[in-house]
Amino acid sequence: MDLPIFYAPDIVEGATVYTMNEDTSKYCIQVLRHENGDTVLLADGRGHRYSTVITDDNRKRCSVKITHTETLPAPAPALRIAIAFTKNTSRIEWFLEKATEIGIQTIIPLVSQRTEKEKVKAERLQNILVSAMLQSQQFYLPQLQEPEPFDKVVKNAADPQKLIAHCLPEQKKELQHHMKPGKDTLLLIGPEGDFTPEEIQLALEQGFEPVSLGKNRLRTETAGIVAVTLMNAAQYF
Repeated sequence: MDLPIFYAPDIVEGATVYTMNEDTSKYCIQVLRHENGDTVLLADGRGHRYSTVITDDNRKRCSVKITHTETLPAPAPALRIAIAFTKNTSRIEWFLEKATEIGIQTIIPLVSQRTEKEKVKAERLQNILVSAMLQSQQFYLPQLQEPEPFDKVVKNAADPQKLIAHCLPEQKKELQHHMKPGKDTLLLIGPEGDFTPEEIQLALEQGFEPVSLGKNRLRTETAGIVAVTLMNAAQYF
């Protein structure tokens, strides 16, 4: 049985003891019913895996002794997605959860001309990422960046592989066949109304290559999930 993992963002590298915050302590002791002597894992979201033993099963300030620390290699290549958030908050939250579970390193809320939602509740979304990271037994927390304008993202992108998924009827290669394994990648996903022709042209001028996510017209969050799945699968086939 897999050991439970708890989030410890403020843990100091090299520490020998750690005290969980009240919410985490309550979940560990009161909900999961762990007690002194139990072994649990801590993750700081930066790739460190801490093996620990509970020494004080206080439900408000659970303390543990760190018995072993391991630094896991960062996911490679780095996969980033810039996606226009929808006005339906639950749909974008669902995307963030599933994209984290599947494996994504960076998410950029993209502000395009047709974007429906430009402001985000960063703390709530961050909590969703943390929960999904722990649920999927990972130790690197995806980076959720501040919303960025479309033109800034495409002009500043330095990724070796730059892709844009759009719906205009022009010749495009399927993403799963176009991805080059081993290359850091940035993929752009547009809003419900798609990118404007001007935005697509700007991206192409900046070296982005057009790709297709399949024959069906997808909602934004569905397109994001399909894209993350195909991007990850391309690294193995």
